[in-house]
Amino acid sequence: MSPVTETDIAAPAWDEALPGFPERIEALARAAFAATGLAERRPLAAIRLADDAEIAALNADWRGKSGPTNVLSFPSGALEDASGLPPDLGVLPLGDVVLAFETVAREARAQRKALGDHAAHLVLHGLLHLIGYDHGTDPEAREMEAMEVELLTRFGIADPYAARREDLAHG
Repeated sequence: MSPVTETDIAAPAWDEALPGFPERIEALARAAFAATGLAERRPLAAIRLADDAEIAALNADWRGKSGPTNVLSFPSGALEDASGLPPDLGVLPLGDVVLAFETVAREARAQRKALGDHAAHLVLHGLLHLIGYDHGTDPEAREMEAMEVELLTRFGIADPYAARREDLAHG
């Protein structure tokens, strides 16, 4: 079985804090691609486990925003138009997902979540963006969050939106 992700550990802190995380990423991606009907198209996503400095530069270059963010997704556009791909490529390149270690770790601590669970959620969130999910409108956000929760639950990861929904219910 061919891998569906290529993970580049650019910041050593990822490997130190979460040994074996690339294998978890691969499992999450397989589940996401199966759940969204992409598995047969041989999707491939590039995951870069970076640091705040790298993602801040990407955030400035691509989004015109200063400072780091937790995750960025860069869809390839291949899902919308595969006509420019070489016929013998053998995979459907979906794009890139980049995570920033310091920001993800800081958020996990602040939200009292296990680092591995929070990072897994953000990888999945980024992968779903590559697949075409978005959260620009309330209906889109509900659909994307429902898919995230469904897939994370399969991996024993708690609903990352539960606290927010509870706050809204009591708000």
